[in-house]
Amino acid sequence: PSRQLVPGVRRCDTVVAAMTSRRIHTLHRPASSQTHLPPLIFVHGGYATARCWDAYFLPYFSRHGFDCHALDLAGHGASEGRERLDSFGIDDYVQDLAQVAQGLPAPAVVIGHSMGTVVVERLLEQHPARAAILMSPVPPGGILGSTMNIALTHPAFFGEQARATGGAYTAQTLQTMREVYYSRETRTDDLIRFARLFQPESRRAILDLSLLAMRIGGRRPALPVLVVGGAADAVFQPGLLGLTAVRWQAEEAVIPRAGHTLMLDAHWQAAADAMLGWLERLLPDGTAA
Repeated sequence: PSRQLVPGVRRCDTVVAAMTSRRIHTLHRPASSQTHLPPLIFVHGGYATARCWDAYFLPYFSRHGFDCHALDLAGHGASEGRERLDSFGIDDYVQDLAQVAQGLPAPAVVIGHSMGTVVVERLLEQHPARAAILMSPVPPGGILGSTMNIALTHPAFFGEQARATGGAYTAQTLQTMREVYYSRETRTDDLIRFARLFQPESRRAILDLSLLAMRIGGRRPALPVLVVGGAADAVFQPGLLGLTAVRWQAEEAVIPRAGHTLMLDAHWQAAADAMLGWLERLLPDGTAA
């Protein structure tokens, strides 16, 4: 069943596969007009929730004729498991995404951000998809290099991030979050508004990302993939995008001046426009406008 939240937005609770017995919450923005375009599934990154997509991206792609879905991974947002968040790893998140994808009437374009790109990549090893977009992707070698770089360049970051996910924003917290996650053009009042879209992350999932280089991956199917990153990304430097692009034989797009959190950054529309342009070239029979 669905319950109307605000005009054009539906909240859905999807019971995932019996092997997990979890209830996964999704946000749904139906296409604003009838088209032949595939559905889009958006997968949030670490420390985030599905609501990060609804600030700008879900309304934007809905207006352009796409049926849009964003899920809260297990233990996040309104999905089941918040009290045992640290027990969930990347493979659990893949199960959540697979159930949402299998519940749609057609193969979807799956779109992941940061940690969500690892979830998407692992899904593609097991399940069909129409295409994929990897935003600010975790490099194939994992997050250890990035973690060390941030520790050296922003030594206050980890303490300030803990304050931010706990809702205790200070002037120093806002400055640090902007420097690491956003572009300098992102406004302070927006950073404060975005605070409610984030939460703590699973320690097990963070460990999985740290040990990513040790994992032997499955098959990588041939399908259209776009890799998108911000030129001012301080988490995963834009020079690392090519590693993911080569891995998937993907096209690559770098958004000028944008930071890591592309869907909320001051330059979010440039990222969305680049993604829409790629989708329009990929789906010539659709009617996106």
